[in-house]
Amino acid sequence: MDRAALIWHPGLAAYDLGDSHPFNPLRLTLTLQLMGAYGLLTRDVVIEPVEANENELLLVHTSGYIEAVRHSSDWNSDFRPMMGLGTEDNPVFPGMHEIAALTCGASIAAIEQIISGRHQRTFSIAGGMHHAHRSRAAGFSVYNDAAVGIEVARRTRPGLRVLYIDIDAHNGDGVQEMFGASADVLTVSMHESGLFAFPGTGFPGEIGHEAGEGFSVNMPLPMFATDECFRLAFDSVVPPLARAFRPDIIVAQLGVDAQHLDPQTDLGLTLPGYRSLVTSIVRLADEVCDGRLAALGGGGYHIVEVVPPAWTWVLAELRGEQLSEELPEAWREHVRLRLECEAPSSLGADDRFDVSPELAETTLAQTAQMIAEVRAAVFPHHGLLP
Repeated sequence: MDRAALIWHPGLAAYDLGDSHPFNPLRLTLTLQLMGAYGLLTRDVVIEPVEANENELLLVHTSGYIEAVRHSSDWNSDFRPMMGLGTEDNPVFPGMHEIAALTCGASIAAIEQIISGRHQRTFSIAGGMHHAHRSRAAGFSVYNDAAVGIEVARRTRPGLRVLYIDIDAHNGDGVQEMFGASADVLTVSMHESGLFAFPGTGFPGEIGHEAGEGFSVNMPLPMFATDECFRLAFDSVVPPLARAFRPDIIVAQLGVDAQHLDPQTDLGLTLPGYRSLVTSIVRLADEVCDGRLAALGGGGYHIVEVVPPAWTWVLAELRGEQLSEELPEAWREHVRLRLECEAPSSLGADDRFDVSPELAETTLAQTAQMIAEVRAAVFPHHGLLP
């Protein structure tokens, strides 16, 4: 069994919402090029996915919505917005259905490679479209690939227990919605508070319902939350729940838009802080489910300085490889020529977020209060003391 695989198809870079849209597929192609420059993309590493078929999409989305996406993919000047499609966040584009279905296929493959025993870890960098709902597009997301991938795995292997961990800066509301009544999928989302950020959800009181009560976990962080806030929140909530839940696999959405330079958010995570979270998720998988970890991409809108270095490091971490902190000069020159801007010189180990002691103390206190609320709301459902 190989250590880790990257799930990738060139067609995934066609998920293009427009030149002025923040969700720019260039972030993916630059990341692939940096991975290649580091020599990470050997033949045995990359697995090409196929499109999710309609039956697979129907496990999560309604037939009417899928038909609307198909119709929107053949858009023309007469198209009128519907079901979240054709909005500023989710403009329509030619081939949208096929490309979004390929994204779902990539996440299906990421999970299947693991539960079939072919790989211990996988990384689907185009995945993590966690805002799509059953019958509505939202937050740049057309189909919810994470939910589709998880549900396909559950249908083929009844009783499969999945821990979904989401460290994207935005609440993983779509995934939470899909599994809110299930006790076999534990969703954990750590994000900027919905008081300040899209989608305005993800508060401690949102804990699931019916059989799934206590299996939706939300950790809203204050604006400018530092590495220390993220670390405290993760360590105080995630490992105890994971040990009590005993998942068969962890699916982790590793959006990097919580990093302090991101133009869409107001958090204070550094790249070293991000790495620490990812490493903790990897080690947690080693502890609770024999290392079975399917990683997905997600948000990240600083497409040169942050996304490529962060996700290239993630692939190396999943494969147990060490990379030089100094970025390959060939990649930096490519960025200069293509984008006419200066590329970063390192993977980001020296990244810092300068914050006053007073603000750091305030955000840490707010985080501690949030943690207390989350533990009180969720822990008793898992036999844990708050």
